[in-house]
Amino acid sequence: METTFPSQEDIESLVGYQFPGGTYRIAHWENFLLTGCTGAELLPGGMAHPSALFHLPIAGAGTSIAEMFALGQAESDLSIMIESYDWSFFQPLCEETDYQVAGRITSAERCSNTEGKLYDRIQFQFDVSLPAGEPVARSVITWHYTRDTL
Repeated sequence: METTFPSQEDIESLVGYQFPGGTYRIAHWENFLLTGCTGAELLPGGMAHPSALFHLPIAGAGTSIAEMFALGQAESDLSIMIESYDWSFFQPLCEETDYQVAGRITSAERCSNTEGKLYDRIQFQFDVSLPAGEPVARSVITWHYTRDTL
């Protein structure tokens, strides 16, 4: 059986794609649960646990992991390999604060590993800011969409 996957041009054309954008607020209960799951204590002064950057940018930008899989035409949920999650904090995340989130695809390319197997490397960038535009955090997510060869 022949497996088909998106063309190199289809993948490269994703560069510049922008998610709708939106806002996100980390509720106290959400921070309480997330912090507890990490085994940590709540941070002082209403600061949110940094691991909120796993979901805040994606939801706040008006997208989902399912949409991110679909954009790269993932063959299955198991075909995604994580290269990296790179987080930059310009100030602490805080509970009960409205954040503006913008997201886009910054890189998309066809690659092959040392065994000659193809994959597409797609990089997403999410910028989190205060409503006035002051930067708070950036999340750069890089995934590999593995491809079965013909």
